[in-house]
Formats: sequence, C-alpha cells, structure tokens
Amino acid sequence: MPDSKKLEERKGSNESFEYTMSLIGGKWKLHILFILLKEEVMRYGELKKSLQTITHKMLSNQLKELERDALIIRKEYAQVPPKVEYTLSKRGQSLMPALQELCQWGVEHIDDGV
Repeated sequence: MPDSKKLEERKGSNESFEYTMSLIGGKWKLHILFILLKEEVMRYGELKKSLQTITHKMLSNQLKELERDALIIRKEYAQVPPKVEYTLSKRGQSLMPALQELCQWGVEHIDDGV
C-alpha cells in the first residue's frame, strides 16, 4: 500500500499532472479513448474511418502506446483474415469521468463566442 504522506505530497505536485499527460497527451489519444467509450469495441479499420485524417502509422503508434500504458486492450483472433478488436481497459474506463467532464465543459462553453 502506498505511503499516504508520499501520496499527499504527489497530489500537490506537477508530477501527477505530467504523468497523466504522458499517457493521454497528443492529438489523437483522447479521440481514440472517446470513440472507444462510445462504441465499446472497435476494429482497426473502424477506428481509422472514425478518425478520418489520421495516418495509418500514427493510429498504429497511438494504439500501441495506449495498449502499453494499459488504457486499452487489444484482442487478436486467430483467423484468416486476421481480426483485431480494441476496447477500453478498466484503467482506461477509470479515465472516462474526467473525459466526460471535459466534454460537459465543451457543451457549456461552445457558444461563448470567443
């Protein structure tokens, strides 16, 4: 169990923010997580189609990083042609309340006229 004093020190530091941003930062990761929140299970081609302007290389890299960081689960089926599906992991799902709050902020401020 983590030391509660050390945990308290981290809460007020930039370390936790920087860690979170290292997992979700960049142009596409939040988009991918949001799509998987809405759709639950998606194949690579479906994700590519949903993100329209993302390149194959970028999507592949972003999915690998999200999987490495345990935010998504990649399930590969042993069949021909190959079939791969992506879903949010429990860790990824734990980010969704924060993502939904960001979306709500957007709803409330989209017409601010700035």
